[in-house]
Amino acid sequence: MKKPFVTRLTFMASNRPEAQEGRDKLVARYGDAGLDNAQVVVALGGDGFMLETVHELMGHDKPIYGMNRGSVGFLMNEYSEDDLLGRINAAEQAVIHPLRMQAVDVNGQTHEALAFNEVSLLRTTRQAAKLRISVDGKVRLSELICDGALISTPMGSTAYNLSAHGPIIPLDAKILALTPISAFRPRRWRGALLSHTARLRLEVLEGAKRPVSAVADNFEAPNVIEVYIAEDRDVSLCMLFDSGRSLEERVLAEQFNA
Repeated sequence: MKKPFVTRLTFMASNRPEAQEGRDKLVARYGDAGLDNAQVVVALGGDGFMLETVHELMGHDKPIYGMNRGSVGFLMNEYSEDDLLGRINAAEQAVIHPLRMQAVDVNGQTHEALAFNEVSLLRTTRQAAKLRISVDGKVRLSELICDGALISTPMGSTAYNLSAHGPIIPLDAKILALTPISAFRPRRWRGALLSHTARLRLEVLEGAKRPVSAVADNFEAPNVIEVYIAEDRDVSLCMLFDSGRSLEERVLAEQFNA
């Protein structure tokens, strides 16, 4: 079925002056249909703002077309005021599924959040964290002494995961990356690649002495003792990228970027 021609846009911008200025210029040129009536949301900012926008618009079923008015902009298209409707109508789609995190803290309270980039467990004091890692109900690593560990989606594999020396994952690979952060024991363990259907359990050992926080994108649960992570296929996000500059192409190109 041929997709409908996009004519109605709404614009969202970060609080950076250049993003606000860009929004004002684009609204003056293309109008703003409002969120309820728009066919596409145009987000102006950097990658951090894109993640904020994704979480804010969850459930609205609106494709998001980002333009870089921030610093990194890996998830954004180049900013230009010209032929915006033409670019959006020719854009390629990337459908992303998030991770769902369920974290139990020392008081027995459960915190739940979605992460489109990664879920990370991070030590919060000078003491290294001790973690036990289970995959699909089987203990795979009985004790990991580290600064933390993260589970990344393909979309997030070029973000914090890459900085922690984790692998870059093509979007269509149906793989998750489990990456240690400054592993001390086992010192040579570099992580694992897991099926996107894997269900993970990370237990915090000696949590009172070695407190750990669990972070899902921009949500943080302090003093956790166990964290469950699995991909949520019931939730999806559609992002739009300029023709020839798809997210798949960017992930591939990043692997050859010295």
